[in-house]
Amino acid sequence: MERPKQVRVLQLNEWDKLERTLFRLKQGYELQFRLGPSLQGKDVHVHTNYPADGDSFDRHNLQLLEWQNPARGDDSDRYCGVDLQMSGSFQFFVSHGNNQKISSGFIVVDPILRVGHNNEVLPLDCICAQTFLSKCLGQLDDWEERLNVARQSGYNMIHFTPLQTLGLSRSCYSLADQLELNPDFSRPDKIHTWSDVARLVEKLKKEWNILCITDVVYNHTAANSGWLKKHPECSYNVLNSPHLKPAWLLDRALWHLSCEVAKGNYQHRGLPANINSGSHLNSLRTIMWEDIYPKLRLWEFYQVNINKIVGDFRDAVQHGEKKKCDTKQPLKVIQDPEFKRFGCVVNMSLLLKCFVPHGDTPEGIEECCTRVRQKLQELNLERYQEIHWHQEQAVNCTLGTVSYERLAEYGPLLGPVTKKKPLTTRYFTYHFEDMPLEQEEPMMYQPEKAVYFMAHNGWVMGDDPLRNFAEPGSNVYLRRELICWGDSVKLRYGKKPEDCPYLWAHMQKYTEITAKIFYGVRLDNCHSTPIRVAEYMLDTARRIRPNLYVVAELFTGSEEMDNVFVTKLGISSLIREAMSANDSHEEGRLVYRFGGLPVGSFAQPSVKPLVPKIAHALFMDVTHDNESLIQVRSVYDALPSSTIVSMACCASGSTMGYDYLVPHQISVVSEERLYPKYNPNTLPEYRGELNQQSGIIAGKNAINKLHQELGANAFYQVYVDQVDEDIVAVTRHCPSNHNSVVAVSRTAFRDPATSFYKVVLPSMCIPGELEEIVLEAKTEQRPTDPYKKDTYSINGLPEYTVNIQEHLQLKDSHIVKAERILKDHGDCVYEIKFENFPPGSIVIFRVGLGPKAQNTVAKLRHHLSQFSPHYKAGSVPDQEAPPMLTSSFASWGGCYGIDHIGPLKYAGLQGFISVLANIRPTNDLGHPLCENLRAGDWMMDYISNRLIARGGKLEEIGNWFAAMFTYVKGLPRYLIPCYFDAVLVGAYTTLVDITWNEMSSFVQNGSTFVKQLALSSLQMCGVGRLPSLPKLSGCIEGVPTRQNYITGEKEQCCVSLAAGLPHFSAGLFRCWGRDTFISLRGLMLITGRYLEARNIILAFASTLRHGLIPNLLGNGICARYNCRDAVWWWLQCIQDYCMKVEKGVKILKCPVSRLYPDDDSPPLESGTVSQPLHDIIQEVMQRHMEGIQYRERNAGRHMDSHMKDEGFNVSVGVDPETGFVFGGQRYNCGTWMDKMGESDIAQNRGIPATPRDGSAVEIVGLSKSTIRWLMDLYKNSKFPYSGVKAKEAGKEILITYEQWNEKIQENFERYFFVSEDPDNPFEKFPHMVHKRNIYKDSYGASSPWCDYQLRPNFPIAMVVAPELFTPRKAWQALRIVEEKLLGPLGLKTLDPDDQVYCGVYDNSIDNDNFNTSRGYNYHQGPEWLWPVGYFLRAKLHFSKMLEKKLYEDTVYLVKNVLSHHYDYLEKSPWRGLPELTNENGGYCPFSCETQAWSIATILEVLYEL
Repeated sequence: MERPKQVRVLQLNEWDKLERTLFRLKQGYELQFRLGPSLQGKDVHVHTNYPADGDSFDRHNLQLLEWQNPARGDDSDRYCGVDLQMSGSFQFFVSHGNNQKISSGFIVVDPILRVGHNNEVLPLDCICAQTFLSKCLGQLDDWEERLNVARQSGYNMIHFTPLQTLGLSRSCYSLADQLELNPDFSRPDKIHTWSDVARLVEKLKKEWNILCITDVVYNHTAANSGWLKKHPECSYNVLNSPHLKPAWLLDRALWHLSCEVAKGNYQHRGLPANINSGSHLNSLRTIMWEDIYPKLRLWEFYQVNINKIVGDFRDAVQHGEKKKCDTKQPLKVIQDPEFKRFGCVVNMSLLLKCFVPHGDTPEGIEECCTRVRQKLQELNLERYQEIHWHQEQAVNCTLGTVSYERLAEYGPLLGPVTKKKPLTTRYFTYHFEDMPLEQEEPMMYQPEKAVYFMAHNGWVMGDDPLRNFAEPGSNVYLRRELICWGDSVKLRYGKKPEDCPYLWAHMQKYTEITAKIFYGVRLDNCHSTPIRVAEYMLDTARRIRPNLYVVAELFTGSEEMDNVFVTKLGISSLIREAMSANDSHEEGRLVYRFGGLPVGSFAQPSVKPLVPKIAHALFMDVTHDNESLIQVRSVYDALPSSTIVSMACCASGSTMGYDYLVPHQISVVSEERLYPKYNPNTLPEYRGELNQQSGIIAGKNAINKLHQELGANAFYQVYVDQVDEDIVAVTRHCPSNHNSVVAVSRTAFRDPATSFYKVVLPSMCIPGELEEIVLEAKTEQRPTDPYKKDTYSINGLPEYTVNIQEHLQLKDSHIVKAERILKDHGDCVYEIKFENFPPGSIVIFRVGLGPKAQNTVAKLRHHLSQFSPHYKAGSVPDQEAPPMLTSSFASWGGCYGIDHIGPLKYAGLQGFISVLANIRPTNDLGHPLCENLRAGDWMMDYISNRLIARGGKLEEIGNWFAAMFTYVKGLPRYLIPCYFDAVLVGAYTTLVDITWNEMSSFVQNGSTFVKQLALSSLQMCGVGRLPSLPKLSGCIEGVPTRQNYITGEKEQCCVSLAAGLPHFSAGLFRCWGRDTFISLRGLMLITGRYLEARNIILAFASTLRHGLIPNLLGNGICARYNCRDAVWWWLQCIQDYCMKVEKGVKILKCPVSRLYPDDDSPPLESGTVSQPLHDIIQEVMQRHMEGIQYRERNAGRHMDSHMKDEGFNVSVGVDPETGFVFGGQRYNCGTWMDKMGESDIAQNRGIPATPRDGSAVEIVGLSKSTIRWLMDLYKNSKFPYSGVKAKEAGKEILITYEQWNEKIQENFERYFFVSEDPDNPFEKFPHMVHKRNIYKDSYGASSPWCDYQLRPNFPIAMVVAPELFTPRKAWQALRIVEEKLLGPLGLKTLDPDDQVYCGVYDNSIDNDNFNTSRGYNYHQGPEWLWPVGYFLRAKLHFSKMLEKKLYEDTVYLVKNVLSHHYDYLEKSPWRGLPELTNENGGYCPFSCETQAWSIATILEVLYEL
C-alpha cells in the first residue's frame, strides 16, 4: 500500500502577518492555500515565485495559482496548490480585487542530500557535522590523513572555513581574494587548484559518505584585497559615504592618541602605555573630553553657518523675495550631504515665512535678522547637544573596549599599548603616511585619497540586524559602537547589481565556484549580510546546486527576527550551541526544543494544517567561534554533553579539537599550527597523531553512528527526563515499531576534582524490555605525560580517554544494575540503579516492547492498516483474529465523564473525536483524556459495552471495538492514547464515509462544509428508548419497528427530530412542531432522508386538532396546541416534499390515523379513524377560513406557570378583506418569538415579550405559499378541493384557492410595505413609522407600534412567497436588514435603534428590569441563526432577478457570511451550530449549543448556491 501524499493546508485570512512566520516543508509535499472565513467569497488571487512546471526559479517571476473547487457552491473546499519538487525559499502574495495586497509570506523547502556511490539519501536529522579551520589542514595532499579523524569519529559532514587566499591578519574569514585558492595548500613543486579540491570533495562524498560544505563571506573582504584597491567604490569610504567623515576624523584622533600613549607621552596625565587599572580608564575619559573633542569640534559638521544664513536672509528681505512653502513644517537644520564644517542649511523659504520684519525700514529688517540669528543659535545648540550625546556614547564604548581587551580576566589581556596593539581597533583603513591631524583632515575632501578611507566591518551588539549600520542615518561609527574587525573592509553593494556592478559580479563568481564544488554553504556573519545580496547569491548557488544545504548562525536575539533570515534565504538549518546552556537542565531543554515529537504522539493525517515551526537546528556541542568546553566547564563534561546533543532529533555537530580535548579555543585568527593526523596505532605522547583512544573520539564515533541510525530509522519521538541536577536521560522512540533508545548522561559542568557531586544517585525507571546496553562509557585518566602545548600541531589533553564498552547484556554492565518489575496490565518496567556512574559517564539502553507487547502491536497495526497505510510498517497478519476482525470494518452497515473536563458532549464516538481533534495536532499527551486512558481501561470498556448493549448491528460494532481494544490494553500504558486514537479515528472516518454515501448526491458531491452540516443533522435525527411520534397507519409501507426493550412486543420506532441539544435531546420536550418543520427541509429532504421525512409529516398529521398541529408534540397524547405558525410550516414541508421527492405527490393520498377526529375526541387507537393526507390539509384550510376559537385543555398554572389565564384562549382566522391569516392576543405568543415573561420582581410574568398578534408577516407568506400550491395542485388534478367554504351575509359561499391567492397578492405590499411616501393612504399609523423601505413585522397588532418594528421575519416570506414582493422594494428592505440586523452568525431579532433592544440574553438574572429580567429579551436583540438562512436565500433570489453584478456581490456576501458558520462548526465540540449568539456574535451560555433549524437553514443556503 502506497503512503498517501502529504498535503499541508495554509488557511489565508484578511489580515494575516506571515512575513516573519516560518513554514517548513519537504520536497514531494503538496501545499494548498485555502480561504479562511474573512476571505471566502472574495475575488482572491494567490501569486507565488515557485516556478511553474518546467520553468526555472526566478525570484521576481510570479505565477498566478489557479483555484480548484472540487465541490461547487461555498468556498470551504476551494484551494490552489503547489507541488513542491525543489528546495529553497519561495514567496507567496495574496491579493483581491485590483491586486490589493492582503498578505504575503514565505515557505522553506528542505533540500534532499545524498551520499555514497548509490546516492543514498542523508536526512537532515542524520547530519553529524564537524568544523575544520582550513588553514590548519596544511597542504592539500595531507588533508585526507587529517580529515580521516572526522571519518573515524563517525561524522558524515565536514564544514570547512573558507579555502580562499587569506588577508594579512590570517583570519579564516578575512579573504584577500574570493576567487583564488589559498596558496598555502600548494607545495613548492605542485600548485593546487579548485579542481583538486573538487576531486577531494567528490571522493569524500562517494567513498567516505561524507558531504563537504564551506563558508561564504559576503559582508566584507580583507583590507589588503588587491581588487579593492582597483575598485574602492565597493567599500563604504568617506567619498561615497560622506556621513562617515566625522567618525573618520574621530578615528584618526584616537589613533594619534594611541601612538602618543604608546610613547609614554600621557604618563603624566595618568594614562601609561600599560593600562591596568580603573584609574587609567578615568584618565582616558578625561583626556578624551578635555583634549580630543575640543580639538575635533565634531559638532561643526552638523551646524549651520549663522552669519552666512543671516546675510542671505537680509539680502532676500531687502529684495522683497517671497517663496511658497508649507508653514506647518518646523524650521530645522538640513544636513549638508557633503558633511563640511558649518555646511548645513535651513529652508530659506520657510525662514522668510516665519520671520517677517515689522516694516521695510533698516531698523525693522535688522531687528528681524536678530531674531533669525537667535533662532539659528537655538538650532545649532540642539545639534551640539545631539553630538554631545553621541560623544558620551563614544567615550563609554571606547572605555568598555579598553577595559575588555586590557583589564578583564576573561578578555585577551593585550598588554601595553603599541602600534601593533593600539588603544582601540581602527575603524577605517589609512594607507598614507601619518601626519598631524589638522593636516589629515583636508584629505577627507580630496577624492583621490578619501576613496581609500574605507570603513572596517564588525558587529553591533543589540542592533537591528535589518538595518545596515554603515548607511546614512546610522551613527554607529561615530558612537564607536562597532565591535570592529580591523582586518576587513565592509562591502557596499547598494540595493541592486547596477548600484555596484563589479562587486555583485565578483561575488557571483565566488558563489559559483563554491556551489560547483561544495554541497552546502554556511552564511558567515549572516545577520549583517544585506538580505538582498544573500538572496541574489543563493539564487545563483541553487541554479548550480538545486539541493544546496544552507546553514547560518544568527545573533538577532529574537526567534521572530531569525525567521526573517530563514524564510527569505531558505536557510536549511540554524546553528545552535549547547554551550549556551548554563546547566544540564537547560541543555536537556534545548534537546526537546530543537526537534522531535513527544513519545506516544498521535498519528497525524496526511492532509493537515500547515503550522509555523522553529528553524531546523544544527545543534553543536561547541562552535569554532567560542571557548573550549574545558575552559568553561570541565574536561569530564565533553562526553556526556556530546551525547545529549547527539540524542537531539535534528542535525548535530562539533568543532575539530573538541573530541580530542584541546583545552583552549582554536583561534580563527592567530592559530597557525596544524591538526593532528589519524593513526590507529599511535601513542598518547605523539602530539601530531590521534586514534580511538585520544580524548573522547571512541565515544563520539559510537554516538555519531547512533545519531545517524536513529534519524534514518524514524526515531523521531523524544522524551527528556531530568533524573537529578546533573543526570539527563534522553529517549528517542520509533513510533512504527515502538523501539526506543535511552541515553543517560551524567554531566560535569563543574570540575569533579574541585566540586562536590552526589555519591548516592536516584534510580530511574525505563518501561519496556531492555534488550541491550548499546554502550557505556566513562571519561578516565590514563598514565602519560601531562599536556604541553605543541609548537607544530594543535594537540589536546593526552591524559584523558574514554573507557567504552559496546553491546552489553545488563548483567555485564560495570555502571548499572537493573531490576525487572511487572506492573498492572502486564507492563514491564526496569528500575535502573547507578552503582558506578561518576561525572563524565554515559550509558545508553536499547529498549523494546517485549515479545508479547510487540506481537500485540504488530497485530493491532495490521488491523489499523485498513484505515491508513501509516500502520503498515511494523504490522504482521493476525492468524488468530477474533471473527469480528476477519472482515473489514466498513463491511458493517449518560456520556463518559473525565476528571477536570466533566462529561463529554456525546456518548457516541463523536464525543471522543471532538476532544481528540484538539489534542492530536499539538500532541497534548498531558490532557485529562490521555491521563484517563493511561490510568485504566474504563473509556475503552465504555465505548464497546455501550454499543454491545444496544444489540443488532451496533452490537457487532461494539464487539469489533472490544476486540481491537483487547490489543490496545496489552500495550505499555504510554502508548495507549495514540493507539486508542488510531482505532477511533479509523472507525469514525469509515462510518462517516458510509453515512455520507447513504445521503443525497448533493451531500455526496458537496463541499466539506456541506458534508459536515449533513453529518450534524444526525445529532437531531434519532430514535429514543421511548417512541417520540404517535403511531402511523398500519397501511403505510416502510415504517420501522423494533421490540420494546421492556415488554418485548413489536413497536414502531420512527426517527424524530430534536429541536436542539443539550436541552431538547429526549423525553417530552424533544419534539416541537414548529422546530421540526422549519428544520425538516434542510435536515431531511436536502440530505435525502425522504422516508423518515414522510413518516414525520404523517405522524404530525395524525395529531391535527382545531385545524392546528401541536407546538409541543408530547407523543401526541400530551400535545399542546398553542402556536399559530407550526401548521403552516408543516404545510410548507409537505409542499417541499412533493417537489423534492420523486413522485412525492403520492404522500397526499397516504392514510393518516387520526388521534383526534374532532376537537373534543379523546386520543384514539391507531387505525380507528383514517383519512388521506389531502383531507387533513383541506381541514386545516377550512378551519382557518371558518375561524378557530378554543381554550387550551387543562389550562392553568399546572400546565404553564408563567401564563396569565387569558393567555390560554386561542384565536385564529382569516381577514376576509385582505386574505391574511391573523390571530393571537396580547397575552399569548403564537409564533416562534414566544418568550413569556417569568419575573415577579420585574412584574413581567404572564406578559409576552413579543405577542406578534394580528397577521405575522411570515405566516402570511407561508399561507400564501400553501394556497398557491394547492391552487396549482387542483388545476393539475392532484388535489380534490378547489377552495374553502365561507359564510357571507348568512350564506355559504365557495372561496377558491385562486381567489384567496389573488386577494393576498393584491393586499400584501399595500399593507406591509412601509413606503417613502409620508402620505400613504394605506398607512394607518404614519406617526409610528421610524424606518422606511422595510416590510412590517405584522399587520393589525393590538399594540400598533409592534407592526413597525424592524425584525428578521419578512425575509422568510420573501423565500416562500417571493411573488408577493416587488424586487426593487424587496432589495431595499434586505439592504436595511443587512445594515441593521446582520451579525457574524445570525440576525438580530430587533432593530438596535429600538428602545427595548438588548443584545445580551441572560436567563439567570431576576431583577426589576422589565425588559431583560429572566431573559425577557430572548427575541429582543440576541442574534438567532436560523433567520440568517432565509435572509441569504432572499438576497440570492432577488439579486439574480435584478442584475448580474448585484448577484455576484451577493454570492460574495453569502460565502463570506457562511464562512463564519463553517469556522464555528469546525471548532465546536458539539459539531453543530448554536441556537443564538449574543450581540455581535458573542457566546451565549443559555443558548442550545447546537440547534436543528440553525443547521437546516444554513444547509438550505448551500443548496441554493
